[in-house]
Amino acid sequence: MSRMRYTPKGYGGRRRDPEQVKREGWHEQRMLAVSLDDQRLTWPERELIHQLGDKLYGKPPAVREVRHD
Repeated sequence: MSRMRYTPKGYGGRRRDPEQVKREGWHEQRMLAVSLDDQRLTWPERELIHQLGDKLYGKPPAVREVRHD
């Protein structure tokens, strides 16, 4: 008796840890994904990343405060 498969071959299984995905992306493709909230970064490193993000992708839209009186 054969088992019924619910996912295509090669899909499914164990999900990779997000940190592992970021590490492999850096090692294999030299792509960096980092959060400004990452506690491993110093303040000057956060500021540099912020400046690079703004330079490459533009400043994020301003967030408007919504008041419910």
